[in-house]
Amino acid sequence: MQWDLIIRNAKVFDGHGSPGRVGDVAVKAGKIAALGGRLPTAESQAVHDAEGQWLTPGLLDIHTHEDLEAELDPGLPEVVRHGTTSVVVGNCSIGLAFGNQRQSAMDADQDPIVDCFARVENIPKSVLTKTADKATWSTPADYLKHLDELPLAANMAPFLPHSMLRIEVMGLHDSVNRQPTAAELDRMAGILDEAMQEGYLGLSTDGLPLHFLANEPNLSKRIPTQYAEFAEYKQLTDVVRKHDRVWQMTPATDNGGLAARLFMLSSGRLYGKPLKVTALAAIDSVNNRANLLQGLLFANLLNSKALQGNFRLQCLSAPFRVYSEGAVSPLAEADPMMRRLIETELDDVERRRQILADPQFVEAFRAMWSRGKSGFNIGHLRRKLRLEKEFLTRDLNDMQIYRSSVASWPGQTMAWIYHRYQAWCLNSDSIDDAQEAEAFTALGKSIRDEGEFFLGLLRHFDTDLHWCYVAANKDPEVVKRLLLHPKLLPGFNDSGAHVTNMAFFDGNLRALKIGLQESEDCFAHMLSRLTSEPAEFFGLDGVGSLRVGSRADMVLLNPQQLANHDGEASVQYQYRDVFDCHQLVNRADGVVGGVFVGGERVWNGADFCAQHGQRSLAGALRVSSSRA
Repeated sequence: MQWDLIIRNAKVFDGHGSPGRVGDVAVKAGKIAALGGRLPTAESQAVHDAEGQWLTPGLLDIHTHEDLEAELDPGLPEVVRHGTTSVVVGNCSIGLAFGNQRQSAMDADQDPIVDCFARVENIPKSVLTKTADKATWSTPADYLKHLDELPLAANMAPFLPHSMLRIEVMGLHDSVNRQPTAAELDRMAGILDEAMQEGYLGLSTDGLPLHFLANEPNLSKRIPTQYAEFAEYKQLTDVVRKHDRVWQMTPATDNGGLAARLFMLSSGRLYGKPLKVTALAAIDSVNNRANLLQGLLFANLLNSKALQGNFRLQCLSAPFRVYSEGAVSPLAEADPMMRRLIETELDDVERRRQILADPQFVEAFRAMWSRGKSGFNIGHLRRKLRLEKEFLTRDLNDMQIYRSSVASWPGQTMAWIYHRYQAWCLNSDSIDDAQEAEAFTALGKSIRDEGEFFLGLLRHFDTDLHWCYVAANKDPEVVKRLLLHPKLLPGFNDSGAHVTNMAFFDGNLRALKIGLQESEDCFAHMLSRLTSEPAEFFGLDGVGSLRVGSRADMVLLNPQQLANHDGEASVQYQYRDVFDCHQLVNRADGVVGGVFVGGERVWNGADFCAQHGQRSLAGALRVSSSRA
């Protein structure tokens, strides 16, 4: 037969912004072999009739931590079922390029993968240990070979992670306690150069003041990348610039001067050649609208003719809803008091309760909670103007219960519960819900204000109280403008991380829905922003396109179901056997009618197909050195 597969009668979108056209697509040896109006089905071994559906290239997820999940479940089901067929990994300066690095730690009690990922990406240590046990390679080149051997159902394109590079050269202890010698820095640059020649996307770093190590004696230390000085960043990014690769970075929000200097490294005017930079993130913060304004200012400035940069902020297609299990929340790390609770081991409930019962802690927390909420002062003015530097909300009205042992609480705000508690304090007979009355009795009647009430809930329920709030992107019109901004890149889904804190596996589908709500032409444009545009930016050939010669990674969409998809209602809390823990996932039933990877169908719209996760259908995506 001339072809292995023909998909017939679908409306085909090529991923480059062209309007959809009804026709057929033929596949041979895992690649697109022909595109046309009506191809002869007698020439094909298999025929799939997709009348009424839209056929698109497989979607790219440009910011994930699926490198961890791939070691335990290489079928990557949670991204694949949503039409994602290529993922970028090794983000935020952490990843598996050097294996488990247990020897590089230079300390038998340290486990770098566990230490770096547990608090930064909120993944249980038990899951991370399983991953580290499987990470037996030791070089970036061997990691790429390993990915090619896994039965992957999505392509993986890795960055070389800076924290792991520092650990490899300096050891874990020294990487967070001193600066590298000139010889060590030269060795880092040499390893990075070799990785670029092997086809790595570039270098990833991180500067967010939320990211701490997870094991003693380093609980108060941030991850290694954050101890680098400007000269180190400059020498390493010079290597990335030489190879025309990408620097994925997160600015140091607590060091504006350093952040500005690092942003300026993108400038071709200042450094002779533009450096491709993708940075986190263009999101409309609830507490501090200045973050977005500053980000857009830099995006426009760096990409101007004056500076000749190549700078792309990433943006999220959804309300930035963060889920927290008790005190365990990624954004809570920014607050020193909440950090004391997070530093404890996840199963050490008693230690957290001791901290929460400490009168000095309670008084300090109450002062933090009320700061800037009243009076005539700068703090109050900043709060009124939405210019606070807080990451965590301090408003019970914003905090919604997701799961609780009190059956009547899920869906209610903490403010509603606090009002019920106050009523109970005045008259305990006014509460006829036995579970609720039991919880209030445990709290007692001595609580003085909202801050102390919040602490009381944490003390009583610990991680059994699962609550959420929207930290950014509340305005849909702002989200839409960001997604369509030509100097931004849709992404920042963090798929594979924050297993009980975030769920944006359907982030690409949410973006496509936003485009479809505008028009079919806008859908085609939004599709290009999730396929060919990031593929070109990251230097990934053969993906993100439906053109002859491209990989046959394809998605069938039901346009009516896509238009009706409710991303906020799609979140589910499910137990995953492979992780031996629960995870927040998304479900978009009926939206994705089929997913093909290398021409093989892995998702049929309702379930995974037999070959999914059983044999290698994808592998490591490499950047060709000829692109430099």
